[in-house]
Amino acid sequence: MIDFTKRQKDIMHILTKHEPITAEQIAEMLGVSKGTLRSDLAVLVMTGHIEAKPKVGYFLSKGNQANQQDVWKETLVKDIQGVAVTVQGTTTVNDAVISLFLEDVGSLIVVNDNNQLEGIISRKDLLKVTLGNPQATSMPVQLVMTRQPKVYTIEADKSVYEAAKMMVYYEVDSLPVVKPIDDSQAFKVIGRITKTNIVKALIDMGSEAQHKGES
Repeated sequence: MIDFTKRQKDIMHILTKHEPITAEQIAEMLGVSKGTLRSDLAVLVMTGHIEAKPKVGYFLSKGNQANQQDVWKETLVKDIQGVAVTVQGTTTVNDAVISLFLEDVGSLIVVNDNNQLEGIISRKDLLKVTLGNPQATSMPVQLVMTRQPKVYTIEADKSVYEAAKMMVYYEVDSLPVVKPIDDSQAFKVIGRITKTNIVKALIDMGSEAQHKGES
């Protein structure tokens, strides 16, 4: 039995009264941003409790939930992961801010010379350290990053379903995709999976299903 969050239950309740409905409309009803709902909607679609149709919206599923879950449990992180956006611990806060905006990401993965995970630094981390502190821009990010082993990660052969559940549970927008190095506690960074990756996969799958239905 899946233990849904309060917001996920609220989404399903909204769909019992308003369907089809867009993510923007659901977000407005719940008083949150569309981006905040991404992983919640992804989990509900993956578990087969709701369905999504491009240019139509979301509605309660009338299909087989078990089959839908199987599809997403068989889809692996490596099938949809993106390129990791990394910096080194000696990178200054100023350069990290520039990288965030140039790459249009919410966080940067901090690695060493061997591309091993050292930590992660988010947009919020950088905002906190720079507000009211003009000297902070010259600080190295290793002084303000979240350090390993407190970084939430996932391996490439895990399911997208598991990745989505982790993002919802830990309230993060992305996860570094890593590969363990021998029997040590070290990890090599090989990619990144985000809420956007998952949503795009949902859209692609929905478009494919719609195309098959029309053909």
